[in-house]
Amino acid sequence: MSTEEDVIFKSIGNAGVITLNRPKALNALNVSMVDKIHPKLKEWEGQKHLIIINGTGEKAFCAGGDVRVIVESGFKGGKLGFEFFRKEYSLNGYIGRYKKPYVAIIDGIVMGGGVGLSVHGPYRIATERSVFAMPETAIGLFPDVGGSYFLPRLQGKLGTYLALTGHRLTGSDIYKAGIATHYCESQSIKELEELLVQCSNHDDIKNVLNKFNKNDGKPFSLDSILPKINKCFAAPTVEQIIQELETDGSDWAKGVLNTLAKMSPTSLKVSLKIMQEGAKLPLDRCLEMEYRVAVGCLTNTDFYEGVRALLIDKDQKPKWNPSSVMDVSETIVNSYFNKLSDDQELIHKL
Repeated sequence: MSTEEDVIFKSIGNAGVITLNRPKALNALNVSMVDKIHPKLKEWEGQKHLIIINGTGEKAFCAGGDVRVIVESGFKGGKLGFEFFRKEYSLNGYIGRYKKPYVAIIDGIVMGGGVGLSVHGPYRIATERSVFAMPETAIGLFPDVGGSYFLPRLQGKLGTYLALTGHRLTGSDIYKAGIATHYCESQSIKELEELLVQCSNHDDIKNVLNKFNKNDGKPFSLDSILPKINKCFAAPTVEQIIQELETDGSDWAKGVLNTLAKMSPTSLKVSLKIMQEGAKLPLDRCLEMEYRVAVGCLTNTDFYEGVRALLIDKDQKPKWNPSSVMDVSETIVNSYFNKLSDDQELIHKL
């Protein structure tokens, strides 16, 4: 076992177990953790039959990247954000290409960076305690960590809806949405892991997971509004999405409009563009694109303002610039997607 406390590594027979261990911070991901996980995965790829990743405590698998620390560094002129996103996205890509079975136990909160540590592997197990969201538009960011790859590949326009609104899914809904591959009761996780570490191949893993997989008999909570989501969020621009919602006029549509009005207008437009572009790209190219956009966020003001308002000062009153969707020009949006210098581009580090 590693003595480093933010991540714990255990070898159990032919299995490697990674435990995120910052329970007071809801296992939020930081550079230190990424710097430990990536080389350990490389080491284990040639040694282990499977990898299991989980989180300490009952509240969270991983509540996201530690963006407050990134922004506080940025306020002082530091470059931590550039380092963190580069290393984080490189790890996300590596998980997507990993040659050994990778099992993520997403028990509790799984948001942002936690999604990136789980969703690109072949097995993701949610429980009744799981809470999924990509709430980045509320902090002037965008659904990153490969969000541009997996979200557009969900049913209909569900991914675009989740990307722009930050809507939360809980429990079996995460499975029904296609984000988790299995759904199991939290009280069974310990037994599940004990059986998983004895597995030596995909067939063994699937047999164990299928044994624990539960059908709670409930419909997907968004079933009744999926037609509205598919209609409104199929619009090609944020302005037209808003227009579709206004035309719909239902209580649901009014609630969504209220939510969108709180988000960074630039983030909404940038996020819609990465959904549209990501639908056509493989994961590594999505991550390359996302790093360019992350650099754009780090060199503009909305990300810093969003984190300040929601996580630092907590006044809940971000002053977005531009302040309205109508004022976010195509030129502004496209500037976030500009190619970087060769030494900055992520693709060379994937």
